[in-house]
Amino acid sequence: MGMTMSEKILAAHAGLESVKSGRLISAKVDLALANDITGPVAIKEFGKSGTKTVADASKIALVMDHFAPNKDIKSAQQCKTCRDFAAEQGIENFFDVGAMGIEHALLPERGLVGAGDLVIGADSHTCTYGALGAFSTGVGSTDLAAAMISGECWFKVPAAIKIVLHGKPTRYVTGKDVILHIIGLIGVDGALYKSMEFVGDGVKNLGIDDRFTICNMAIEAGAKNGIFPVDETALQYMKGRFVREPRIYAADDDAEYEKVIDIDLSSLKPTVSFPHLPENVRTCNEWGDIKIDQVIIGSCTNGRISDMRAAAEILKGRKVAENVRCIIIPATNRVYLQMIREGIAETFIEAGAVVSTPTCGPCLGGHMGILAENERAVSTTNRNFVGRMGHSSSEIYLASPYIAAASAIAGKLASPEDILK
Repeated sequence: MGMTMSEKILAAHAGLESVKSGRLISAKVDLALANDITGPVAIKEFGKSGTKTVADASKIALVMDHFAPNKDIKSAQQCKTCRDFAAEQGIENFFDVGAMGIEHALLPERGLVGAGDLVIGADSHTCTYGALGAFSTGVGSTDLAAAMISGECWFKVPAAIKIVLHGKPTRYVTGKDVILHIIGLIGVDGALYKSMEFVGDGVKNLGIDDRFTICNMAIEAGAKNGIFPVDETALQYMKGRFVREPRIYAADDDAEYEKVIDIDLSSLKPTVSFPHLPENVRTCNEWGDIKIDQVIIGSCTNGRISDMRAAAEILKGRKVAENVRCIIIPATNRVYLQMIREGIAETFIEAGAVVSTPTCGPCLGGHMGILAENERAVSTTNRNFVGRMGHSSSEIYLASPYIAAASAIAGKLASPEDILK
């Protein structure tokens, strides 16, 4: 029996000819990632081990993004812990205010992750990099500390689900709508500790940013990782950017999958996840009249330049509704700069929105847009659990940048067609 794409990457990094689902392996990692929340925990465990130096300083990245710029003394201390460790260990891939960005947008942008890589991160949305043909997955801070010490991590090889994408999405249907549809179909535990492998003729009709979004939210279906084949779109993104040579793996024709799911992209509609689970999805004809208080456009899920352009397309020449706060958070400084150069930042400000420095901020209920009692937000983030973005009685509606921007104008949950007609 052949191997899946994920199995091939794991086997190669474990120095094995082949692996099968369920097998425990130890494998060398190409990059180990932590942020200002998970990094200090890993650094503490590293210190307790008695180890003096990391295995390979070039294979560690520390990104100050969750509470940066710092919102209080505790968050400032967390960043200082990471900053001091990076200086002590000579970690060159340390990203602080001025150079930072939201980690899962920043690392691909800087070419630190790519095809054939094995990447671990002490953050659950590390699975984002599967868009480039990497096996990337979230781990705990203790596992990350072990990887900093040894350069390796242990894995249980996941079984796989093949998701076959057909056709081409219609106007205003994005990668966010695709992954919300899939999560609605299989549930938040439908791919529990599985590899979600996306294939099919429809892949070519999804841009690289759509693929980042889809892989980013694979964890919301419980998946160990999400991964796309390495095609011309992925190679073009990595060209002149990726610091290593792409290693291209493809699933064998006789690879074993637990399940095969077919998705007709052309049949999908603008989709929103209602509170309080990502699987609680409804399409645009099922929304009803949902008045809102806030809109967030950004995050590691939808904070890239294509997302900003989509939101600006809807907001240009229009105004954010009264009593709605619209907060725009570009994922990286490069995205922010491109927004300025293209006049997108001006479009947002003229519409009555506010533009923030790159930060995870409100996504995890950190800062830059916390919800009060009974408030509702439409957000391009990835989770809408109870209390995720503030008060336990608040509500989060997960959506694409198109829907978020339209909702900001309408003052209620709305599709682009509602605004443009």
